[in-house]
Amino acid sequence: MKINKLIEGLEMIETNIKNFDEDIKDVAYSSKNVEDGFAFICIKGFKTDGHEYIDEAIERGAKLIIVDEFYDTSKLKDKVLFIKTSNTRKALSVISANFFEHPSKNFLLIGVTGTNGKTSTTFMIKSILEQSGHKVGLIGTVKNMIGQKEIEAKHTTPESYDLQKLFFEMKKENVDSVVMEVSSHSLELHRVDCCDFDVGVFTNLTQDHLDFHGTMENYFAAKLKLFEMSKKRVVNVDDEWGRKIIRIYPDSVTYGINSKADVCAMSVKLYVNKNQFELRQLDNDNKEQVTLNIPGIFSVYNALAAASCAYALGIDLKTIKAGLESVKAIPGRFEIVESNDKFTIVIDYAHTPDGLLNLMKTVDEVAKGRKVLLFGCGGDRDRTKRPIMGEIAGKMADFVIVTSDNPRTEDPIKIIEDILVGLQKTNAEYVVIPDRFEAIKYAIKNAKENDFIVLAGKGHETYQILKDRTIHFDEREVVRSILEELKK
Repeated sequence: MKINKLIEGLEMIETNIKNFDEDIKDVAYSSKNVEDGFAFICIKGFKTDGHEYIDEAIERGAKLIIVDEFYDTSKLKDKVLFIKTSNTRKALSVISANFFEHPSKNFLLIGVTGTNGKTSTTFMIKSILEQSGHKVGLIGTVKNMIGQKEIEAKHTTPESYDLQKLFFEMKKENVDSVVMEVSSHSLELHRVDCCDFDVGVFTNLTQDHLDFHGTMENYFAAKLKLFEMSKKRVVNVDDEWGRKIIRIYPDSVTYGINSKADVCAMSVKLYVNKNQFELRQLDNDNKEQVTLNIPGIFSVYNALAAASCAYALGIDLKTIKAGLESVKAIPGRFEIVESNDKFTIVIDYAHTPDGLLNLMKTVDEVAKGRKVLLFGCGGDRDRTKRPIMGEIAGKMADFVIVTSDNPRTEDPIKIIEDILVGLQKTNAEYVVIPDRFEAIKYAIKNAKENDFIVLAGKGHETYQILKDRTIHFDEREVVRSILEELKK
C-alpha cells in the first residue's frame, strides 16, 4: 500500500518523506515481525519501549518508522523514512485500519463491555444471530471464531493491528456479523479506535483493574468510550453505572429484572442446571417463555443483554428465544467438570468481588451440602480487591481453600496474605495451600457427602503464569488426574 493511503487520517508532527507514493509491504509493532519494506510502529508497552528496537527493525528491512513526539528524530534522518506523531498507539489503529481497508465497515459489528458477563453475552448474541441466518465472527477471552472455525485468543481484545487483520480474515470468509468483547484496556489503549460499531452493549461495572485505571470513575470513563463510538446502545438499567450511561444516552435500549426496561425478565425460576423466565418486550407486550441451559441469576442478565441487542437490531422474539435456548455450557462459566454420588465440582472464571459474589449466590441456590470454595487472586493486578474477595469468600462459603491464581511476578504468599486480611474478618473455616494442584487435590481428597466444590478464578484458562514461566494448567485435566490417582 502506498504511504499516502496508509497514513490517511494520521496526525503528523514531523516527517522526512518526500515521495508519499512509495509502497509499504506490511505493518509491524514488534521488531521481530519486521521484514523488508515494512512500516514499524514504535509502541511504548508496560515492559518494553518499541523505540529501543528501531535499529533492529531497520536491520530487518523496515522502510518506514513511526515514532512518538518525544523521540529525537535526528537519529533517523539519514537512515530511514520516518513520521513523528503524538500517540503511536493511535497511529497503530489508524494505520492498521487503513492497511486492511477498514473491514468492519463491511459487516455488523457488536461490542460488549462490562466487568462481568462479556464472554457469556457474546456467545449468546452469536447464537441468536446464527438462529436468524447470519454467519457470525466471535472475538473474546475464551476463543476467536469465524463461523464454527476456532482460533486461539491471546487477549480479550487483540492489539489493533491483529484485530483489523482478524476482521479482514472474517470479511474474506463472508462473515456478515461480528460480536466481540471490548475490554477497558483496549478502549484506553486505542485498540478499537477505528472500529465501526453498530451496537455497544453494557453488562455491569464492579471493582476490577484499578491497578490500571486508578479509580472507578476512570474505569467507567474508559468503558464509556465504546458508547461514544456506537450507533446504538444497550444498557443494564439495574446497574448504577448503567443508569449513568442512560442519562448520557437516553435513547439507549434498556434491560433489567428489578427496573422498568425495554426488555425484561419476569417470573424467574432458578434450578441447579438451568433457569426459566418470561422474556418480555415493553413496547409491544410480546413475551416468550425461555429455558436457559446455564444456571444462576447472572446468566439471566447475560441473556437479557443478548436479547436486548437482538431487539435493537429488529430480530423477533421467537428467534431470540430459539437462539438463547440453543446455547449450552460456556467454557469456564459455571462449568460442571465432575458430579458423582459424593460431590460436585464446578470451575468458573470469577476473579472479581462481584463475580465471586454472584458465583457463590448461584452455588447457594443449588448446593445440598457444604459449599467449598477454592480461589486465589492474580499477581501484578489490583491489590485492593483481594481482601474484599477474601471477606466475600468467608461469608459465602462453608470452607475456603486459599491458593494461587496467576501470581506472575508477585510472591504468592504475599497475595494470599492480602486475601486473608478480609477472610479473617469472618468466622469461616479455611486452609492455605499455595500450590494450586495440591489445593485441588486437598479439596477432592477431603470432600464430604454432597459437597459442592467451586474452583474459582481460572475458568477457561489452560495455563498458570508463575514468576519465571508459564505452565500448562487445565483444571479439567487436573481434576481428572487427581480422581484417577485417588482410585489407585
